[in-house]
Amino acid sequence: MSDVQSIPFQLSRNAFGKLVYSAPGETEVHEGVVPVRAFPIAAPDTGIAIVSTDGRELAWIDRLSDLPETIRGLLEEELASREFLPEITRIKHVSAFASPSTWTVATSRGDALLVLKGEEDIRRIGESSLIIADTHGIQFLIRDLQKLDKHSRKLLDRFL
Repeated sequence: MSDVQSIPFQLSRNAFGKLVYSAPGETEVHEGVVPVRAFPIAAPDTGIAIVSTDGRELAWIDRLSDLPETIRGLLEEELASREFLPEITRIKHVSAFASPSTWTVATSRGDALLVLKGEEDIRRIGESSLIIADTHGIQFLIRDLQKLDKHSRKLLDRFL
């Protein structure tokens, strides 16, 4: 017996690659729907809304794992294309301990340079996670401060 429950809607892609939502018994088909995570960092696979182009919630998904593979794949694909949050795994170098400073970091998406304009661009989220915004508006995630190497933590401590 499968743990995947039946869901009261269908998702597909149209010829332009946009997600299309339809529900049995409804005559309206919604093109260009968007999946939105309720808790993108703390619980990325739980609490996902499917939202119409006018911002109306069409469906709520408790857990991605509850969905059939085809729909789950479409949603994961769409979420990945919309979300860009590289995770910092190591801080290699900081140009200065005053702001602005240029940081050389290793991330889940490769090495990157970020310019920190001020300490206020480092925000705590939860007990051991941080979001760092650079001058271009790109946000970088440090998921767990304790998992950073000693050198990285020492550099980061100068800004916290």
